[in-house]
Amino acid sequence: MAARYLELDVTEIRVDTNAGPAILVDNNPLGKIPTLLTDDGLSVFDSVAIMHYFDRLKKGKLYPSNNGKRTQAEILESLCDGICDSLLAIVYERRFRDEEKVHQPWIDRQWKKVVSGLHHISAHPPKIGKKPNGGHFALAATIGYLGLRFKGQWEAEHPELIDWASKFEKKFPAYGEIKPQG
Repeated sequence: MAARYLELDVTEIRVDTNAGPAILVDNNPLGKIPTLLTDDGLSVFDSVAIMHYFDRLKKGKLYPSNNGKRTQAEILESLCDGICDSLLAIVYERRFRDEEKVHQPWIDRQWKKVVSGLHHISAHPPKIGKKPNGGHFALAATIGYLGLRFKGQWEAEHPELIDWASKFEKKFPAYGEIKPQG
């Protein structure tokens, strides 16, 4: 999303992380997505590092220049990344364990983190202002992932986030076409 917003020319390569494709594991020792491969041979991995790389590339167009506002954007970005880590832990627990070995207390613990994070954001929805920032893109990605993998499990308690996503899409119309789809 941020690359599109910043009008960066990137080529998206979809991979099956479970298969451990060489293009991924040779460029990211963790074998995780996202991984950005630059024209000069640099591998930048993890959403936060990629977003900050884009910000430097575009001379500060992705994060506010005001230190206080930038810190707020970075905190939102970090919270959203943590929520997504917990969501992914739930997905993997269900996907990679035999049904009788799924550890529900682990899932419940992760879901509690998700709910706590969503309640925090719902109570303090970020203002979008004139232009979206890195924190906004992280929240939009989180909401998109929730809609993809946890549809019907969170929306009723967080109408503020549904409303926020609608406002975000008005500032960034491409969101509707590039958010995670099932």
